Amino acid sequence: MRYLCSLMCVLVLAGCAGDTSSSSTSTSTLPPLANVQNGEAVFLSTCTSCHGEDARGIEGLGKPLAGSDFVAQSSESALVRLITFGRPASDPTNSTGIAMPARGGNPSLTEQSIRDVVAYLKSLN
Repeated sequence: MRYLCSLMCVLVLAGCAGDTSSSSTSTSTLPPLANVQNGEAVFLSTCTSCHGEDARGIEGLGKPLAGSDFVAQSSESALVRLITFGRPASDPTNSTGIAMPARGGNPSLTEQSIRDVVAYLKSLN
């Protein structure tokens, strides 16, 4: 009987431990707020010449990103790839006819900085 009670306690505690870890799992796909803030700083220093300080785009240069269906519907990894590698003017999905340079023309952008920019853009949508 003692063995059975001990076994039951172990199973109950193991089940509780599993519930605790799953409830602490974040459902958000965005990095923490500090990264969004860094993303805004990186955006303002790198992306505004084409996309504007308010991310609403500049006619003939860069598309609007704030409130953009494209940003809202794209996965974070797809946006990271787009920023990392850019998009040539000849790409059929490029609707501006203007090339988007890799890393927004800033070769010093790190992968984390690009992820932070994506988090910032996602926060605008």
